[in-house]
Amino acid sequence: MAVTADKIFVNLPVKDLNKSVDFFSTIGFEFNPQFTDENATCMIVSENIFVMLLVESFYKTFTTKEIADTAKSTEVIVALSAASKDKVDEIVNRALAAGGTPSNDPVDLGFMYQWSFQDLDGHLWEFVHMDENAVNPEQG
Repeated sequence: MAVTADKIFVNLPVKDLNKSVDFFSTIGFEFNPQFTDENATCMIVSENIFVMLLVESFYKTFTTKEIADTAKSTEVIVALSAASKDKVDEIVNRALAAGGTPSNDPVDLGFMYQWSFQDLDGHLWEFVHMDENAVNPEQG
């Protein structure tokens, strides 16, 4: 039996919730005030994709594991699609202007274009535009 889900909620620890909200607001994300308080906020990525930004002390109540030191390691790369190469550039440039740091240089494979950055807490974000019509059907 295949596993299916209607929505995804990515949970990320943050050091300063207000700074993170300002950062992601500058990029263009919105937040659901119904799920926002001093410990957490719900960032809306799309109708079915959400990122819960959780103050580290609150995040720790959900796990017995240590929070990853993002200066040394990563546990996830949040990869999101974009409507065009220009949109990828626009989003990443906004993130960099808002205080994010580069993660990788842009990569243009013809059928796929991607560029990534690190947010204020060192989490990796990648924006990708893929022309599915240009993908070789024998490769995938």
